[in-house]
Amino acid sequence: MAHSSAAPQAPRSHKVAGAASIAWPVSISKAAQLAGISARMARHYESLNLLPHVGRTDSGYRLYSEADVHTLRFIRRSRDLGFSMDEIETLLNLWNDKQRASSSVKEIAQKHIEVLSERIAAMQSMQRSLQQLVHSCHGDHRPDCPILDNLADPATDGSSCCH
Repeated sequence: MAHSSAAPQAPRSHKVAGAASIAWPVSISKAAQLAGISARMARHYESLNLLPHVGRTDSGYRLYSEADVHTLRFIRRSRDLGFSMDEIETLLNLWNDKQRASSSVKEIAQKHIEVLSERIAAMQSMQRSLQQLVHSCHGDHRPDCPILDNLADPATDGSSCCH
């Protein structure tokens, strides 16, 4: 994933909640804490170029600005909603593009809703199958187990739990 570097980005004016008394820039551990992620994830997002180049001290320690932390929160919230890294990159580019059409953002969100709906339907089907299997199992001292029998049956394709 490449982050657009056609023109330098102007600092964003977004404020990080509860950040009024913080001396910026901050260390990676403080930035991660403020964004609600781990320092490892902050480094990962930077390695994917989802974060503009983070400043560094002379000794190489990362220094995060308030805008960097805001971007990390944006990424975390996007991940919380289940967006893929590619989708997050696109959303970040749209977020940074003040000339964007909101229809572009809505289209991404609508496609994501469709994917989520498909996943939910698949999980509900799995749940129903497992409920049927659990219901058919006596769960006593006997070794007979319809759950294990079903899992081991090469004829079972997963579309139905019981024969």
